Amino acid sequence: MLKIIPLGGLGEIGLNMMVFECRDTLFIVDAGLMFPDPDMPGVDFVIPDMQYLKRNHRKVSGIILTHAHEDHIGALPFLLRHINAPVFGTAFTLGLVRHKLESAAIAQPPGLHEVSPQDTIRLGCFEIEFIRVCHSVVDGVGLAIRTPLGLVIHSGDFKIGHTATEGGRTDVGRLAQLGQQGVLALLSDSTNVEKEGYTVSDRTIGKTLAAIAAGSPGRIIVALFASSIVRIQQIVEIAAGENRQIAFTGRSIETSVHIAKELGHLHIPTGVEIAIEEVGRHTDDRVVIVTTGSQGEPMSALARMAAGRHRQIHIKPEDTVILSSKFIPGNERAIAKIINDLYRRGAEVVYEKISDIHVSGHAFREELKLMINLTRPRYFIPIHGEYRHLVLHGRLACEVGIPIENTLLAENGQVITFDSESAGVRDRVPTGRVLVDGKGIGDVGRSVLRERRLLSEDGLVAVTLAFDEETGIIVYGPEIVSRGFVFETQKGHLLEDAICVVLETVEELDPALPDRMAALKARLQMVLRQYFFFTIGRRPVILPFILEI
Repeated sequence: MLKIIPLGGLGEIGLNMMVFECRDTLFIVDAGLMFPDPDMPGVDFVIPDMQYLKRNHRKVSGIILTHAHEDHIGALPFLLRHINAPVFGTAFTLGLVRHKLESAAIAQPPGLHEVSPQDTIRLGCFEIEFIRVCHSVVDGVGLAIRTPLGLVIHSGDFKIGHTATEGGRTDVGRLAQLGQQGVLALLSDSTNVEKEGYTVSDRTIGKTLAAIAAGSPGRIIVALFASSIVRIQQIVEIAAGENRQIAFTGRSIETSVHIAKELGHLHIPTGVEIAIEEVGRHTDDRVVIVTTGSQGEPMSALARMAAGRHRQIHIKPEDTVILSSKFIPGNERAIAKIINDLYRRGAEVVYEKISDIHVSGHAFREELKLMINLTRPRYFIPIHGEYRHLVLHGRLACEVGIPIENTLLAENGQVITFDSESAGVRDRVPTGRVLVDGKGIGDVGRSVLRERRLLSEDGLVAVTLAFDEETGIIVYGPEIVSRGFVFETQKGHLLEDAICVVLETVEELDPALPDRMAALKARLQMVLRQYFFFTIGRRPVILPFILEI
């Protein structure tokens, strides 16, 4: 029996992690994270629940990474704390992984094994071949997984990319060969199933960027994802063609550029690159700056420029700022703030809503159809997308000939099972989301988030009381302090009246009542909530601090 178990990435964007299991062997494809929703205040990021892997850690024979985006490698440092297994990935992917592990102060795993497209590895009863796919990051791969029950193809994140550079084209020839051999199941990226036609060519975006650069009188500042090496290469070529110098700022982009140059994915002509500290030595019409911050990250280099807090770069009226990336849902407000701040400083800002300066790395509908037609699978499993994307991709597969009963729609935790006669979704394993806040992993749950939301909405009122242990008489307080509730100088009478409410509550409580202090805390929380809601219509968090001396 073959089991495919998604632990993340099905029914959501990000958090990609999938398990393949047969006999006594298990391997993991990707270990990604996702960034918190707006209703998760204080949370840094989210990783998949790894209970199933912890329970079966002796079976884990390897971890395979399809490409270097955070939603596929970001949770790897947390996974390696529990799973002692070799990691397989392409050169650029492992370059970023090494940097990530060093930053997290995690010892190297048993082995970081570099693979290339067309390489094959064996993990127990599985044989895995790596297939080059085109994506918005270099060195992306899909997987051809040979199992005792047949061949399974995992597309990874892909687009067909007919006009991509030679090293970045999806290997449609190999996919077609595998399709002729017979494919048991295809697992295919569903992210852009709602978009008709084909993805825009990288070359088209390059022409748009070149036209913007040619009409820019001052400095050109381009913000993009740090892993967008193909786009960075285009910008380098534009800078060289315009006789401009190029500088990089932002830790993640500097790391990606360094790794890409070492591996030969990025070529910068001699004399074109300068340090960010040298920008001021050149006239503005001879400078291009590539930076992080396209998603409005508050501590990014672009955010600091927009706020006037960047040490080397201060925005000027003739600057042209290009945000060459899509707006990730949830980041719109932060991005809009940066755009507004840049305009306030006189810059011209170009972004996706007013110009075609970004191309998706995920296949549109016609490319998704081509993937199905190339591989001709018996079963089809849509992956990587919210639930509506999975449903729509399943319907698309039916349009090109996959029987409806052979389209397996699953979500995180559901076990897709194959035997010699059939396949279906037949079981479930524990899964979910684990919240990471600072150094805390999983210690922020629903109750903590609820408290944080309450604090952010109506504030906090703290009540301090001290009693004589023998007599039960109040020897200190009541003292009431509020935070995020009211201006005490303007609404001080509210808190003064609340002191009276506290004293009345203390008097009404029977001194002989068992566990009187706990009962008093509960009673104070209730009556103060009622009092504040009646007087001002708010429900602050009430924290009673009661001591016996």
